[in-house]
Amino acid sequence: MGTQYVTDDTGKKTAVLLPIEQYERLLEDLADLAAIAERRNEPTISHEEMVEELKRDGLLPA
Repeated sequence: MGTQYVTDDTGKKTAVLLPIEQYERLLEDLADLAAIAERRNEPTISHEEMVEELKRDGLLPA
């Protein structure tokens, strides 16, 4: 994984170093989870309704 830890004088882990690509993926995941949490109380619609809405909005071919 390439993760490295920063430790204090006693050997206790105090920070982590990781590849920037992994850090960016974690930020994306965090943003996705935040969006899900914000929308958790929204009403749900069926798959068919969603497809029709996307077609109506021009995001899927009709």
